[in-house]
Amino acid sequence: MPEQINVDLDALLSELDLTAKDEFASKPIVEEWTEGFDVSNLPIEARRWVKVPDLVAVVADLRNSTHLGTGKHAASTASIYQAATGGVVSTYNRFGADFIAIQGDGAFALFWGERRYERAICAGVTVKTFSERHLIPRLEAKWTAHAEEHPTGFKVGVASGRALVKRVGTPRNLSEQEPVWAGTPVNFATKAAQQADRHELIVTGSVWDRIEKNDFLSLTCPCGDGPHSTLWDDVTVEKIPEANAERQGRLLRSSWCAIHGEEYVAAILGGETKREDAQNARSALQKALFSNALQLTASQKRKNLRDRRQGLR
Repeated sequence: MPEQINVDLDALLSELDLTAKDEFASKPIVEEWTEGFDVSNLPIEARRWVKVPDLVAVVADLRNSTHLGTGKHAASTASIYQAATGGVVSTYNRFGADFIAIQGDGAFALFWGERRYERAICAGVTVKTFSERHLIPRLEAKWTAHAEEHPTGFKVGVASGRALVKRVGTPRNLSEQEPVWAGTPVNFATKAAQQADRHELIVTGSVWDRIEKNDFLSLTCPCGDGPHSTLWDDVTVEKIPEANAERQGRLLRSSWCAIHGEEYVAAILGGETKREDAQNARSALQKALFSNALQLTASQKRKNLRDRRQGLR
C-alpha cells in the first residue's frame, strides 16, 4: 500500500502561477552552442538555455505498435520491443548520434556538429533497411496471422533546424531530470514519421536541400538499368503549417542496396558527394528540381492572387 499523499491544491496552483509569472516577467539566459557541446554537462538552472544553431533530428515510429502485444505472452512482446527499439538505438549509436532518447515504441536521435546531415540520413536509411529486410520478415515468420492483420514496421522522419535545450526536473536528483529540446526539428521529424508508411522515410525541406546534390543519396545505384533520378518522391508533410518551407519534403521507399550499400555509406560518411557513373542522372535530377521550383513559384503566385482578391470582397 503506497504512503498517503496529501496535496494542497490551491497552494500548488498558486506556486505554479507565481513561477509562470516570474518566467514571463524577464527573459532567460540563452547561451550560444560551442564546439564540444555535451548535453550531460548542462546545469539544471531554471533560466539558462543553450541554443544549438542547427541540428538534425531522426525519429523512428513503429506502425501498429499498439497491437504488438495482442494475443502474445508477455515474454514475446518484450522480445519484439527489445529487437525493434534496441536495434534502432544501436543504429543511432553506430552513426555517432549526439543524443538518443527512447520515445514510446520508437526512438529519436539528434545529430549536430560535423557531417550531421550525412550521419543522420545514413542512420535513418539504415533503420528502414533493418526494418524491411531483417526485423519484420523475422517477426512475420514467427507470428504470421497477427502480421497479416496488423502489418508493422518502422516509419522514419528527418528534420533539421535551430533548437534550445536545457535540463528540467528535480534538482539534485539525476534520475528525475531530462533534456528538453525546444524548437521544430524533433516536432517536424515526428510529424514526418507519422505520415510515412512502414519502411518509408520522409525528410523535410531543409534536409532535402542539404542532400539533393549528393549523388550517393539522391540517385539510384547502377543496379538494374540505373542510375536514375527517381529515387525520391515529392511529398507534402500535411501537419507542418502551410507557410513553412519545411512542409515541402521528399519521400524515400528504397533501402540500402545489398551490393552498393556499404560502399555508399562509407563514401557519404567520408564526405564524398559525386559519382562518376551518375552524370546523366544528376542532370535529369537538376532539370526535375528546376521544373518543380517553377511550378511551386507559379502555384504560390496564384495563391497570393486568390488571397488578394478574397481580401477585396
